[in-house]
Amino acid sequence: MAAGPSRGNPSPKNPSTIRKAKKPKRQNRLTPQLLSLLSSATSAAYSFLIHSDLLLLPSQSLSLESLLSCLSYLLPPPPPTRTPFHVSSSPWFHRFLTLPPSVTDTLWAHHFRMSKPTFSRLLSALSPSLPFSLHPESSLAAALFRLSHGVSYKTLALRFGFPSSADACRAFYIVCKLINEKLGNLLDFEADINRIVVGFGWISLPNCCGVLGFGRFGVDGELMGLNGSILVQALVDSEGKFLDVSAGWPCTMKPETILRQAKLFLRVEESTELLNGPCYKLRDGNSIPQYFLGDSCFPLLPWLITPYVKSNEEGNSFGSPKREFNATHSRAMELVSTAFRRLRSRWQLLSKKWKAESLEFFPVVIVTGCLLHNFMIQWSELPLDENVGCSSEEEAVALPVFEGEMDVSGQRIRDVLAEHLCRKQI
Repeated sequence: MAAGPSRGNPSPKNPSTIRKAKKPKRQNRLTPQLLSLLSSATSAAYSFLIHSDLLLLPSQSLSLESLLSCLSYLLPPPPPTRTPFHVSSSPWFHRFLTLPPSVTDTLWAHHFRMSKPTFSRLLSALSPSLPFSLHPESSLAAALFRLSHGVSYKTLALRFGFPSSADACRAFYIVCKLINEKLGNLLDFEADINRIVVGFGWISLPNCCGVLGFGRFGVDGELMGLNGSILVQALVDSEGKFLDVSAGWPCTMKPETILRQAKLFLRVEESTELLNGPCYKLRDGNSIPQYFLGDSCFPLLPWLITPYVKSNEEGNSFGSPKREFNATHSRAMELVSTAFRRLRSRWQLLSKKWKAESLEFFPVVIVTGCLLHNFMIQWSELPLDENVGCSSEEEAVALPVFEGEMDVSGQRIRDVLAEHLCRKQI
């Protein structure tokens, strides 16, 4: 018995009778009256932007500029009076500097994510090494503005007086490279190790010299796979300062491989220039050498202490020492995620997905942000709201737990620390 057509699927018609359906013509639903109202509102917005651009916050002016750009596809261009951010061929930044100091000092941090005195200190450190073709103050301000707000090079050229987008791009990269060169010593923590140890001592981690973890930064396109990103291995102290940064690792690499290929591993394992300070003697007579705390994706080493991982035999319960150690370890690991949140909050360019065609320079920009982060801490600049510009996807770095062999010395040191922390809670 032949089956009839299923419900909802009518039997096909004779192909000879099928005609291609004509696509409906696209109708412009904007009536003349609505067009007139939009045109008037757009002209008023342009006028407001032209006359108030110096006093608007970046978020306000950039949002208004973006809205006007969208409307430009629907409406005829406004009268050619003058272009936003340009008055008498004078770029926005040059006019901004002519405002009274009481005004510029207030707005400076909104535009460049640092106070004017701190900007001046940074300018003094960089300007002697900038090419003669670049205006030092404008170039640094432009680089900080792009880092702060993630604007395009076209916007950068208009606001800061570069001849073209390409020139703005060149200035941005030159400043980033120069920051890496001149401020690189801010990641040299060997001479500062005593301060670091004291800081972790206040949170019950004797002789700890840093917390090691990962941050994830998105990459557009499919070069790094679906939802691709690059990983940044970072060592952080108890104040949220970056002590070591290794950026640019594909998200497909194993954390253990990244660890062993990064310079930090070589400095500890081969040159012994780090973590060679005196041991800390506990009240029970045990000694603790200098060490880093590491996430569970890392192997347990004598100098890299990772959390306890429950085995099948232990079931759902942990003894008190292991529980206490893991709780303290978890709180310490939050220092890494907080540092990365603050980094994205201040330098919102790092919250955007980076274009694959310029991926080679992305690690330099990330390290630039980390160095500026440390520079701000050095000059007591308060952190911004940690949640601004950060999504939960960016913050989440779900990496597999290391399942290899555990180092015996590392196990002993971890057990001693766990017993020490448990006794402190009694």
